[in-house]
Amino acid sequence: MKEIEKRLNDNGVRPTAMRILIYKYMAEKEVAVALTDIENAFAKADRTTLYRTLKTFEEKGIVHQIDDGTHISKYALCEPGCNCELEQDLHLHFHCNNCEETVCLTEQKIPHINLPDGYIAEDANLIVKGICEKCSG
Repeated sequence: MKEIEKRLNDNGVRPTAMRILIYKYMAEKEVAVALTDIENAFAKADRTTLYRTLKTFEEKGIVHQIDDGTHISKYALCEPGCNCELEQDLHLHFHCNNCEETVCLTEQKIPHINLPDGYIAEDANLIVKGICEKCSG
């Protein structure tokens, strides 16, 4: 718990009980989670609190949002030291068409793309879809 509190503090987030629980829940998952997953895990918690916690985590660089093409935003914890900026820290995501899970492939970095003059990149998201190792074996 102390390391979670430290991580939150280091990112400028006050470590409330609910924030610690949500962080711990996400850290235990090996896949990206949707807001509904968190709502189901914390059924007695206020939905607004859960949503605001995710948004705070996203703003402070604790989680990043993944658009995997399912029309459901998913969230995954950022690695320590990650700042999820467009010019660095961008990595590949994999979405399994069988089990519907989405995972970060943090070792697979997205190369920098030089856009034509006048174009300004605001976000980049690369999703590979297929069958994950659990489903293929």
